Amino acid sequence: MIGIFDSGIGGLTVAKAITETLPGYDIIYLGDVARTPYGNKSPYVIRKYALENINFLMGRGAKIIVMACNSAASAFEPDGFPSEMPVFEVITPAAELAVKATKKGIIGVIGTRATIESKIYERKMKKIMPEVKIWSNPAPLLVPLVEEGWVKKPETNMIIKKYLRPLKVRMIDTLILGCTHYPVIKKTISR
Repeated sequence: MIGIFDSGIGGLTVAKAITETLPGYDIIYLGDVARTPYGNKSPYVIRKYALENINFLMGRGAKIIVMACNSAASAFEPDGFPSEMPVFEVITPAAELAVKATKKGIIGVIGTRATIESKIYERKMKKIMPEVKIWSNPAPLLVPLVEEGWVKKPETNMIIKKYLRPLKVRMIDTLILGCTHYPVIKKTISR
């Protein structure tokens, strides 16, 4: 069984992709809506929550863990995952895909404060492509807007524009949605 967790409903985007890719596997999903968002908490608190979530999922029979939360993954040092069990995270594949996709070597990242302040995307992408330019901007209000279902509200559109403007003026050619909540509003972000 694959155990997947996130700080709320955002990780359901990851669960959906896993279900489509691996239809024969059972999945257990933990959306920690009681403590969402993780992105405004300290790395210590985020690690504590992540470890509790991993233990919960293991206790329910998970044999593989998917940390579908950028904030949680950013709080761990590389290879610092807490168990012998395979633990996968969402940051490494996103960083690798962004480096492959960029045409000009100018990549933007939006995410929670915890993810952006950790600089994990910068470290991972610089390992692959040292000359890449990375512009990051925290977008903390997007998680609560998605959790509230304010996907098509004009306020959400206005906030997205404000968060993306600094990246747009830097002329990025690739944007990492550094939070699993953000694909829910991908159409608005793309516009």
